[in-house]
Amino acid sequence: MCGIVGYTGFQDAYEIVINGLRRLEYRGYDSAGIVLDSYNNTFDIAKTKGKVDDLVAISENLRGKAKVGMGHTRWATHGVPSDRNSHPHLSNNGKIALVHNGIIENYDTIKTMLVEKGFTFQSETDTEVLVNLIQYFMDINPDIDFPTAVRNALNEVYGAYAITVMHDDFPGLLVVGRLGSPLAIGLGDNEYFIASDASPFVEFTKEAIYLEEGHMATISLQDGVDIRTIVDNSKIDPTVQELKLNLEQIEKGGYEHFMLKEIFEQPKSIHDTMRGRILVDEGIIIMAGIWDHLEKFKNAHKITIIACGTSWHAGLIGEYLIEEFARIPVEVEYASEFRYRNPIISDKDVVIAISQSGETADTMAALKLAKEKGAFIYGICNVVDSSIARITDAGSYTHAGPEIGVASTKAFTAQLTILSLIAIKLGHHNGNLSKQDFMKLITELDNIPNKVEEVLASTHDYVKEISKQYADATNFLYLGRGYNYPAALEGALKLKEISYIHAEGYPAAEMKHGPIALIDENMPIVIIAPKKGHYDKIVSNVQEIKARKGKVIAVVTRGDEQVASMADHVIEIPDSEECFSPILASVPLQLLAYYIAVLRGANVDQPRNLAKSVTVE
Repeated sequence: MCGIVGYTGFQDAYEIVINGLRRLEYRGYDSAGIVLDSYNNTFDIAKTKGKVDDLVAISENLRGKAKVGMGHTRWATHGVPSDRNSHPHLSNNGKIALVHNGIIENYDTIKTMLVEKGFTFQSETDTEVLVNLIQYFMDINPDIDFPTAVRNALNEVYGAYAITVMHDDFPGLLVVGRLGSPLAIGLGDNEYFIASDASPFVEFTKEAIYLEEGHMATISLQDGVDIRTIVDNSKIDPTVQELKLNLEQIEKGGYEHFMLKEIFEQPKSIHDTMRGRILVDEGIIIMAGIWDHLEKFKNAHKITIIACGTSWHAGLIGEYLIEEFARIPVEVEYASEFRYRNPIISDKDVVIAISQSGETADTMAALKLAKEKGAFIYGICNVVDSSIARITDAGSYTHAGPEIGVASTKAFTAQLTILSLIAIKLGHHNGNLSKQDFMKLITELDNIPNKVEEVLASTHDYVKEISKQYADATNFLYLGRGYNYPAALEGALKLKEISYIHAEGYPAAEMKHGPIALIDENMPIVIIAPKKGHYDKIVSNVQEIKARKGKVIAVVTRGDEQVASMADHVIEIPDSEECFSPILASVPLQLLAYYIAVLRGANVDQPRNLAKSVTVE
């Protein structure tokens, strides 16, 4: 979850690190810090509770003082957000500085040993334990070099980590290591960059090495990048990749927030996800990951979808899609629960993992378990060469582009697009969809980006006005049926994530089995009611709500009269096949959450206690 930046080269390290931390702040933003290897080979360090701007306020005097340095923006795990728990952490002798993303699970045992050896600790973090363990290995064996001490320490810990370490007796040297958390090395012209993803150095180089699981690297201007395995020090020849990321993609482009920009990017992101995969004129869907393993899917005893948060909601809709069109049994599991409940998985099963970042720790762990049991693993993620992309047998990238806002928007609708393609393709190949039905579905799906464009144009201003009436609400209820029950869950999640209003999503039919007790004149209820599927039942639900004076915000098919006549507010979306209505309905719900959060003064892009890439359990 935390963000790491490192630099060695000819530029001002302070500027590189600070600007890099700003771009990684989506990964964590409760504290930040920087350490520089100054020209006199001593550390200059500044760290503070708060955001990167707070760090700049106390550290601007460090500008221009060094060509080597590293920084960190934190999402707290061990220890509350505070100055003393902020990274970087120093060893007891003050010679080693370390920044860390992840969790050292056996830190308490190691800490007890180090205390017995005379070490003292200034923070509550597991990270300070690791930096002192490195010092310990150098203390007990003065002949070993710095990278070897780091390797020895990493072989003693277990958990998940990405680290960058500096030693003031080894000027200009950066040592990095990775197990479970991402780390990229940018290769410049007589300079090197380190970051949790490529965004901090995209304007300086288009070449990067993504450190593999269980690898570490020693980086210096003199010797370049030397990559070794952590376990046995075997030398690794790295693969250099060309970055596809560009600077424009990670800037706001005139929007007030990244989240609003990403909501409005959805026509393009959905189109990009389909581009080259859906060819309506030829009547085909091209997905190599499915086609090359078609028998695995067709003969699967069941498909299990594992995911967390918004991706889990996408998986629920995927269950509806695959079971309806392909007639293959599907189960949807929280990855965090799947790994601990001894699931029934065999080599006749297919497991689909969904993750925006491709680094979600719980999903990675669940995948490893499924792989051990022989299942065929298919990944759906947004980040090229991410951990999930590497561990899976096959998969599909969503091509949504960088998503900086912590609350997922365009990644969600891109995931739904991929799941729709998979379900329709499998249904056609196994004979459950006729050629006529197949063509009808792919034609409609191909037109979804245009319909999302319509939704944005026709609902944006109206949703902004509605938001003013409900910005002071304390509770919301979201209801939907069939395909739109998971869309209701996602709408509620968006609102609670960024506005901090308590919101719950429910199947509309379940309202009378409990939630109806909450409904009164102060309760706003968002109900997704397209004129397809279970429309008559939804009408009855709206009548039940109005009989109890609830305030109804209805998302309906354009031209609807029945629900519209009863609702307090009506948001119209274009007509579509029922299976695609969650994509269209989600867009105004994203806008509703966004504008309510803005009116409440919340930090929309960086909601409290959350982070974008959940790389710890």
